[in-house]
Amino acid sequence: MNIDFNKPFLSGEEKRYLNSPINSSSFSGDGPFTKKCESFIEKKHNIKNCILTNSCTSALEMSAHLGKINSGDEIIMPSYTFVSTANAFLLRGGKPVFVDIKKETINIDENLIEEAITKKTKCIVVVHYAGLSCNMEIVKKIAEKNNLMLVEDAAQAIGSKYKQSFLGSIGDLGTISFHQTKNIHCGEGGALLINKNKYLKRSKIIREKGTNRKDFIDGKINKYEWVDLGSSYLPSELQSAFLYSQLSNLEKVNKRRLKIWDSYHKGFESLEEQRLLTRPKVPQYNTNNGHMYFLILKNEWMRNEFIKKMSEYKIQCTTHYIPLHITNFGKKFHNKKSLLKNTEFVAKTIVRLPLWPGLEKYQDYIIEKVREVIIRLNS
Repeated sequence: MNIDFNKPFLSGEEKRYLNSPINSSSFSGDGPFTKKCESFIEKKHNIKNCILTNSCTSALEMSAHLGKINSGDEIIMPSYTFVSTANAFLLRGGKPVFVDIKKETINIDENLIEEAITKKTKCIVVVHYAGLSCNMEIVKKIAEKNNLMLVEDAAQAIGSKYKQSFLGSIGDLGTISFHQTKNIHCGEGGALLINKNKYLKRSKIIREKGTNRKDFIDGKINKYEWVDLGSSYLPSELQSAFLYSQLSNLEKVNKRRLKIWDSYHKGFESLEEQRLLTRPKVPQYNTNNGHMYFLILKNEWMRNEFIKKMSEYKIQCTTHYIPLHITNFGKKFHNKKSLLKNTEFVAKTIVRLPLWPGLEKYQDYIIEKVREVIIRLNS
């Protein structure tokens, strides 16, 4: 018996939904299922505009386009994130400015953002790690005070809230991932949530290779032409049909994942009380979508030994990001005077446990083995 770290969710309806574009021979993007997915996300997040994309990376790249990022513009972001968060802005000539995270939430420390702002700062990007957020009220005030664009990288956060607002709906723009590692997916996919009307028209042009094809499809013009910069960011109707079969299961999936998350949390409470590890902290202002369960161990050796021992029990556990500022490519952007101690500590000590619908039947066994290995490593 091997217990995988992740198993992509399947609703059981994917084939039926995929038959529709196949039978109609309608495969390219911006068809009926694209529109259905966008409408579902708009209603779910209580926003006016959502644009479906072929990845969350594409949605982030569109954000950089819409923010008119130019050479030398500085973008404040955490270093503990996936490369797409930085690459999207680097491709436009921007420069990432890395800010440390809080150990408790693995999110950007909102209290360090203001001191990182310079005359060159153009944008703040927050990353909602594990479906949780920093204090968005504070960050939004900082952005407004300094006239900065605010982008939410909510790749992992679909269904999670900051107070009464869904993550992704608070900043100027929000991005969501539908990669197969996420709660719901279409293999590869994403969405751009547009929370300011001024970005809407241009976003549709950018997504359609820099043309006004959207107006042509909607019957507003007889021919479409090249009007701006852009790229090919549309998902196909096959991706959208697959995704639509999953969206209706979002709440059910999140509840199942959260139940597994809660069982882990309860199962390791006594280990934290003994100071053998640290469990995730969910701030009072957050709701949790059960995307990920992680533990912070005492040091890197213990984390690596833990993963090794768990693999002997056929349980796949894993680390996470290498902080961007210590990678060979990322070093060139990092101001060495800016210490990112929490980021580096978390990267060396974090371990993620398996979490997917269907894991319930194995969970008692996993908790038992985690406890056994942690106690042994600390003895």
